[in-house]
Amino acid sequence: MARATATVYVCQNCGHQESKWLGKCPDCGEWNSLVEERARAAPSAPKGMAARGGFRLREVRPVQFGEIESQTEARVSSGVTEFDRVLGGGIVPGSLILIGGDPGIGKSTLLLQVADKLSGQGARVLYVSGEESERQIKMRGERLGVEAANLYLLPETNLERIFNEIERSEPGAIIVDSIQTVFSEKIESAPGSVSQVREVAGQFLMLAKNRDIPVFLIGHVTKEGSIAGPKALEHIVDTVLYFEGERHHNHRIVRATKNRFGAANELGVFEMTGEGLVPVANPSEMFLQERPQGVAGSVVTACMEGTRPVLVEIQALVAGSKYNYPVRTAQGFNASRIALLLAVLEKRVGLHLLGDDVFVNVAGGLEVDEPAADLGVVAAIASSFRNLPVDAHTAVFGEVGLTGEVRGSTQAQVRAREAQALGFKRIVMPASNTAGLERLLGLRVVGVRSVEEALDELF
Repeated sequence: MARATATVYVCQNCGHQESKWLGKCPDCGEWNSLVEERARAAPSAPKGMAARGGFRLREVRPVQFGEIESQTEARVSSGVTEFDRVLGGGIVPGSLILIGGDPGIGKSTLLLQVADKLSGQGARVLYVSGEESERQIKMRGERLGVEAANLYLLPETNLERIFNEIERSEPGAIIVDSIQTVFSEKIESAPGSVSQVREVAGQFLMLAKNRDIPVFLIGHVTKEGSIAGPKALEHIVDTVLYFEGERHHNHRIVRATKNRFGAANELGVFEMTGEGLVPVANPSEMFLQERPQGVAGSVVTACMEGTRPVLVEIQALVAGSKYNYPVRTAQGFNASRIALLLAVLEKRVGLHLLGDDVFVNVAGGLEVDEPAADLGVVAAIASSFRNLPVDAHTAVFGEVGLTGEVRGSTQAQVRAREAQALGFKRIVMPASNTAGLERLLGLRVVGVRSVEEALDELF
């Protein structure tokens, strides 16, 4: 007897289902995103087997909170220092980690290096590849100098066959490249569809939690830069990592946007070389190594990326506009925030900038989105407008309000110590953050309460 089938229309953007086709998704508002899919009921699983995965589940019973043993030391080092930093100190057994990024940015390269390190520690690593053959991965591994004896390659996209191999070999870590290529026979839809991605991610989550095996999933990204598939995919996994970087720069940035086992927005910096991704121990020094000296419009600001302080160079160029509508261009900084800061300079300080073209750039390709960079942007714009350089040994940070006040920022002491370690002699910061920083040897701490006071100190 044939199994009952049901036809539904599923939004490929958010996963919303409708019984009939609609031109616009009523949930997320995306046009022409509903695709017809046929889903059939999954067969009943044998006793002791998972209803979806086909692997044997361990028996689970409620445990009193006080009886649960602490696992503060349960993390396993990946062997790559910057990758451990992004994960919060290492790999947690049983965690499901999703890594997204543009094509060719280095996702597969990084995870192949991690697999090599884990294999060298004695762990059996299963690398499931749905996009490359084992020979292609072997060629990349030879270029990277991979000598993993416990690394096994499985070019397979069928989920049931993958789980059969996992049941047979019992690996200590699993890498899936990529989740959009894996499909389940129980879902009658194309690989990469919302139903398939959600089903595959759910089964790998059950596997990771019940076997205490770390699972790494590589995900495609859309043209907007977000991970392809339903937003529920990011809710299912424990950690979401984004690979960032420009093809004109050698460095790559791995940023944690979600982490159930560590700090979110943590940052790891790598340098792309012929031998793979090399961790960068001091990103501040790398971002400032080509900084010009004695040039107007260049200011160093102290930012926080997760728990790591990073010093970056803010560049600004103010030029007279020949058009009725002046240009506002920002690279690495929020353009709307720049318009707000220009209005503050015009109203509170008296700098007539609303008729000039203003260009702001964060050198090195880093994306800065925290309010503490406001004072650095303001100082760079004022420096370019007045054609007066800021002292090369001065760093600034602080949030700027609409009334022109400079508000306090978090982790001020950590930022100041990073500036001190790189040889800066003076740091201009909010006055509310100066308490306890008088003992920093070789660093003059200047607290300011307004933008006008900060500019008077800098110039």
